[in-house]
Amino acid sequence: MKKLRGNIDKFYDRLDENWRSMPIGKQRQYIRYLFVGYLLLTLGMIAKVWYDTRKSNNDMEIKHIENPIFRKSESPVKLQDTLSKN
Repeated sequence: MKKLRGNIDKFYDRLDENWRSMPIGKQRQYIRYLFVGYLLLTLGMIAKVWYDTRKSNNDMEIKHIENPIFRKSESPVKLQDTLSKN
């Protein structure tokens, strides 16, 4: 486990060194690209949610949650307790 953590720390140190050695203009350009990508993903998800809610019918059926063990259509089965009775 210590070896894995050491490898991860070395990897992050190399990434940090590469980032710091990069010119400021290049760093800003990468940050802009990441922000635009994040913005496009966010807008896409908002558009999808908006489209799905607009498309769907507003017929929501609300009913009780039924336990699959106690279905009424099947024969009634008496459940036994798993704990031993003393």
